[in-house]
Amino acid sequence: MKTFNWIIPLLALMMLSCNGQEDEADASGNFEADEVIVSAEVQGRILAFVPEEGSSLARGEVSVLIDTTQLYLKKLQLESGRSSLDSRIRTLKAQVRASRVQLENLEREKRRVDKMAEGGAATSKQQDDMNGQIALLEAQIAATESRETSVHAEHRTLEVQIRQVEDQLDRCFVRNPMDGVLLTRYKHAGEIAVPGQALYKMANLDELILRAYVSGNQLSSVKVGETVRVCYDSPDGMTETSGMVSWVSSRAEFTPKIIQTREERVNLVYAVKVLVSNDGSLKIGMPGEVRF
Repeated sequence: MKTFNWIIPLLALMMLSCNGQEDEADASGNFEADEVIVSAEVQGRILAFVPEEGSSLARGEVSVLIDTTQLYLKKLQLESGRSSLDSRIRTLKAQVRASRVQLENLEREKRRVDKMAEGGAATSKQQDDMNGQIALLEAQIAATESRETSVHAEHRTLEVQIRQVEDQLDRCFVRNPMDGVLLTRYKHAGEIAVPGQALYKMANLDELILRAYVSGNQLSSVKVGETVRVCYDSPDGMTETSGMVSWVSSRAEFTPKIIQTREERVNLVYAVKVLVSNDGSLKIGMPGEVRF
């Protein structure tokens, strides 16, 4: 009777073992996502950090606002300088126009003196005086135009500086680079942001990556673009879905340390990435299996 009691469980275990061998996983690994760390590009106090961890983020939406006060004041200063230069340019243009009118009058007077000199009614000194006045006025016009050119150059420099400040102002509004989910917040409202410092980490969880490892003798059955079966644990048991092989490593590496036995860890394997659509059931770090 005692023998019969342990034979039945043994037979059941053997049957389960056989069923498992028929559909044994070819590779296993963990799900991961292409995570993006969003960093600050300007320095300042964080005035607002809107989303919380786990929130859905839309591409182009503002998640973090950094203080813009100093940049805005700098822009006002530069715009005031630009207005001053605009006024100087208008003044110089008016001077050039007035000088040209005066030059036309002098040239007309010179022609009259030249005709009078031909008839003996004007002297050569009068002609020389007229020529000197015209030359002086032409030099004054050239100098004014030169100053106008210089002011135009200053104006262009200010325009570039204003665009730079506007670009920095725009960077104070930190926008999401893609659609996804906020995974981790590294900063909070009231803290100081520094250029290059991470603000938050996000990832698109609509499609996860199962990073698995295969042995060298399995490489022939793994092809990029191939559709494979992917299994993962769920409350109802093992759930199966489909995935696509997106990448196969060209270099062998030692089995990752997550493998338990030392004998398996010293084996050389090849990493494989399988893209899997996520309906919300898959989480980063979950284990999964691949069947080719």
